[in-house]
Amino acid sequence: MKTDLRTQSSELEQNRYPPVDDEIDLGELLSVIWRGKWIIAVITFLFVLLSVIFALKQPNLYRSEVLLAPAEAKSNGGLSALAGQFGGLASLAGVNIGGQSTNKTQLALEVLKSRKFVASFIEKHNILPDLMAVESWDIDKGVLYDPEVYDSSSKKWLRDVEAPRIAKPSDQEAYKIFSDLILLKTNKETAMITLSIVHQSPLIAKQWVNWLVKDINKEMRDRDVVEAQKSADFLSKQLEDTKIADIRIILYKLIEEQAKTIMFASVRDEYAFKTIDPALVPEVRDSPKRTLIVILGFALGLVFSCMIVILKHYIRIKD
Repeated sequence: MKTDLRTQSSELEQNRYPPVDDEIDLGELLSVIWRGKWIIAVITFLFVLLSVIFALKQPNLYRSEVLLAPAEAKSNGGLSALAGQFGGLASLAGVNIGGQSTNKTQLALEVLKSRKFVASFIEKHNILPDLMAVESWDIDKGVLYDPEVYDSSSKKWLRDVEAPRIAKPSDQEAYKIFSDLILLKTNKETAMITLSIVHQSPLIAKQWVNWLVKDINKEMRDRDVVEAQKSADFLSKQLEDTKIADIRIILYKLIEEQAKTIMFASVRDEYAFKTIDPALVPEVRDSPKRTLIVILGFALGLVFSCMIVILKHYIRIKD
């Protein structure tokens, strides 16, 4: 008797809550999409139209690049043998011998990306307007500035910004924009370095790449000369205060090494990097990829419109 009651109760529950079919009928789905083809067509067309307008409004950007190789490091010669005997004084004087050598190439790359170097580079070459105010570039007229940002005739900044910013862009603003334009890539197998700049003007892109290579070589050369001169001065003072013959010989050799560093830096322009393939004025734009933008717009419009049609159909069924 109890079994019959349970069976009847189960049948009543099944009649009250019929099983739900969670499987998607592909044929029905295609039929829904076909019935809503005009909605899909209109929405997709709007997406394509907006993507075309967006693509046409994007300025052409040109990439100029140079291939660099790390300059060969100057050999320490016989000084490495002095490390065990006199490494403490050499370290105190700032002289790198033996295992104390540093990766000059990596240091140069980090300096190139530093805020101090970039700010100095922008100020030295007076490129702030070309960095922050360019609206477009014309092959006949050259660079055209945004009249609401910068007046090229009076060389006055006209930006309307909120405090604490002022009309003239700060070093922090300029650094952020410049960092987006510069690209450094290192080939791990060959150790070759590709330095590239993207800009609306292909002429400016090439010029900036050349300036960067020249300036970073000069910066690293000047740093080594200053360090070598300070080390030589320190060692000369120690030489005056030392009467022990063996120590004086070592000090002479250390001073000689610093003199070689200064001489080596003075006669070598490509101090940190050697140019393997120089920068050229690009003839073809690097971006935007307008065809790709339109294709993506079409794909997004198609997917979005199909989702709307399907969602509208199932909402109507539930109601």
